[in-house]
Order: sequence, then structure tokens, then C-alpha cells
Amino acid sequence: MDFSLTEDQQMIQAAAREFAQNEIAPVAAAFDESGKFPEETIRKAGELGFMGIEVPEEYGGAGLDAVGYVLMMEEIAAADAAHSTIVSVNNSLYCNGILLFGSEEQKRAFVTPIASGEAIGAYALTEPQSGSDAGNMRSRAVLSDDGSHYVINAKKSWITSGPVARYLVLFAMTEPEKGADGVSAFLIDTEKDGFSRGKTEPKLGIRASATCEIELTDYRCPVECRLGDEGQGFRIAMTVLDAGRIGIAAQAVGIARAAYDAAVAYSREREAFGSPIGGFQMIQSKIADMKTRLEAARLLTLRAAWAKDEAKKTGARNTLNGSMAKLYASEAAMYITHQAVQIHGGMGYSKELPVERYFRDAKITEIYEGTSEVQRMLIARQETGLR
Repeated sequence: MDFSLTEDQQMIQAAAREFAQNEIAPVAAAFDESGKFPEETIRKAGELGFMGIEVPEEYGGAGLDAVGYVLMMEEIAAADAAHSTIVSVNNSLYCNGILLFGSEEQKRAFVTPIASGEAIGAYALTEPQSGSDAGNMRSRAVLSDDGSHYVINAKKSWITSGPVARYLVLFAMTEPEKGADGVSAFLIDTEKDGFSRGKTEPKLGIRASATCEIELTDYRCPVECRLGDEGQGFRIAMTVLDAGRIGIAAQAVGIARAAYDAAVAYSREREAFGSPIGGFQMIQSKIADMKTRLEAARLLTLRAAWAKDEAKKTGARNTLNGSMAKLYASEAAMYITHQAVQIHGGMGYSKELPVERYFRDAKITEIYEGTSEVQRMLIARQETGLR
């Protein structure tokens, strides 16, 4: 089995690491403190191709594979999870769905400006009363009498990049009586009448990644801006999340790596009772467990990315691999950041060092794009065939 990276993959990894450490890491703490959206560094990420890694070059992207994407995501997340969240939504949740299900016209109009970094994209599925339960969606899209447009009334919550997004992939019921089979997907221009944004959410972590509620009131969406067929929305949403979870797994690996590296360095420098604490058996036990979980999470994530590229050849979904990678990597990130804080002792609880930020940032990886509980359910269903 060959675990070596291709030349292109090595190049994107190196470029992402250089950018992340030189441009993002120095400003990460300040953006975490202020909660402001990092416009300048995200613009630079777009110029380097990071906002559309898997998007073909004719649509403004870098034209690389899923393995290249997770390598880039790990590097960005190791510098700052908030930046990697913005990058992840742009790539996995927004561009990916349009590339898979959109028309040629839709790809050129809605993917090109996002993949090139000229604008920001977002994904609007979650509602105040429904997250994974798409059949309970209250957003409605009604086709006009002349069939030219849909009138959409919707309220969506926890929309990552919602405060700054120019375009959204939004899901609404076109046939509510069919439950999940009555969901359709739409491409929304946030500059049109009928669209409004709520307050930016004050979050525990990934604070520079702007999140808000959005609302559509009698929003007129041209029928040519429906993504896929009517009733295909739930399939689109779940297929996109299969890919998105791989990005979150990579994000979790990046956060965990940063925390692990910080803990190892501190264990060498900090002395107690006349010796570096890294020589104490209890600290060594923690480091051994942290390293093993980090490497296992990275390998699961790379395998999921490789499987995604393979699935593209047949049009198959990649649910199992993506769910396993996200479940394990997110829980590994929580464990590793927890242990990193513990190894740092009182300094781990201080904002003078970044480990407390890693700890706060890691938690969201267990929640968004399907909680750990949902991932376990999906994995079990794939294995047993039972629902």
C-alpha cells in the first residue's frame, strides 16, 4: 500500500502551510478576541486557490483532488480553526453541491466568483426547530402560476458565513406532504429583495467565522436557479454533507495537531522537581495517547478523501468513510486539546497561549455537519442495513 503523496498534493500542502503560518497564525488570536470576519486573509486564500481546491480551473478553482483538499484544510486549521471553517463551507458545502447537481450556466454564474475568492458562499439547511431532521423543515417554496419563479419564505439558523455570503445553497419544501422527499434546493442571491440577515451569533469557538440566522420573505427565485429537480433537495443536502464531513475531519486533525505540537514543546521546556515534565511517566502516557489518536484520525481522514475521489468515478456516495473520519477525528481533537490544556496546567487556562483556543475550537467539530451521535447512527445504519 502506497501512502506517498503526489507532487501536486505535496505542493498544495507546502503552499497552505506557508500561507497559514505566515499570514494566519500571527493574527488568529486577535480575530478570535474581536470576532471580526478576517476579510483580508480570506481574500488572499482565494487568490492562492484555497477557496475552490476541487473546483475545475474553468470555473475559477485549483482543479485538485479531495486528498489535496484535506491536506490544505489541516494546514489552515492548525493555524486557525475559524479560517478553516470559512474555507470548508466554501469548498465542501457550497461549491461541491453545485458542481455535482448544477447546470453549466449555474456553475459559471454561482461557482466561479466563489471559487476564485471574489465572493463568499454559504449553505442553508438548518432551521431553529430542525437540524438533521430535514422532514420537519418549515421553509416553503411555492411555484408561481406562470411557472417562472418560486416564492420562498424561510428562516434558517446557524448559517456559517451567513453575515458575509453573496450566494447561498438553500433548502425548502416544495411538497411538504412528502416529508424529506418534498425538499428542493435553490441558489439564492443575497442582494435581491426579500433576503435579510439576523444578528451574528456569539460563539464559544471559531469566533472569527461569522454565523447568523437568515430570513427570506416572499423572495422571488427564478426557476432556473433551482438546483437539481424538484424533490431532489434532500439527496443533494446529504450528498454534500458526505463531502463536508471529510473537511471537518481534516479541520479536527489540524486543531489536534496544533495542540499536540504545543503540548510536546511545553513538556520539554517546563520543569518541575528539577526535571522537564516530559520525562514524567504520566505526561509521557498522555503524549503517547495523543500521538496515536492524532495519526489514526489523519489516516481515517485521508482514506475518506481517497474514497471520495474513487466514488466520483461511479457516482456513488461516500457516507461511511466520511462519517467514520468525522466521528473519530472530532473526538480525537477534543481529547488531544483537553490533554494539551492539562499538560500546560495553569498556562493552559490562560489566553496568553493558544491552547485554550484550540480547546474551544475543537468542540464544534463534534457538533456541526452532523453531531457525533448522528455519525454513530449513520455508521450503524450503513453496517446493519437497518433503520
